[in-house]
Amino acid sequence: MTEVTHSDAGWLSREEMDAARERLPILYVDAVPVRVDDHGVVTAVGLLLRIGQDGQVKRALVSGRVLYHERVRSALLRHLEKDLGPLALPRVPSAPQPFTIAEYFPTPGVTPFHDPRQHAVSLAYVVPVGGDCAPQQDALELTWFAPDDVRDPAVLAELANGQSTLLLQALAHLGV
Repeated sequence: MTEVTHSDAGWLSREEMDAARERLPILYVDAVPVRVDDHGVVTAVGLLLRIGQDGQVKRALVSGRVLYHERVRSALLRHLEKDLGPLALPRVPSAPQPFTIAEYFPTPGVTPFHDPRQHAVSLAYVVPVGGDCAPQQDALELTWFAPDDVRDPAVLAELANGQSTLLLQALAHLGV
């Protein structure tokens, strides 16, 4: 999960967010960016490279919090632009439907998903992108993998907090 702090009306201060994380599940979105051909067949899956909270470089999906009074679609678009750049041209439908819901717990082993900071509930989406992607903010790099290559155990091991499970669920959902 990415962390961004703003002073805008929809954001909590760091202290308020920490207090909320101790008491409430927090809503997130996860997005698996894909490239598709003219027939809608997935040709590539995009994974970000980030520096994790532990200081290690890890692969990651696009993800982030949904703000108070923000539509899920708007949160998806905001995080896709934040991580992939303003020219990524994501194709998010007007009423997006998640392919799954991931529950991240601060206690390891409750689910395949783990976030040591909080209990988070994430709506997960596959999002085709058609434009030029350039990593932004805390994303160091974006790498496009062929669907078969992204299943490589070495690639999956680079994903943190159970996101490898989420990626495999996305590929199964796509029938790839």
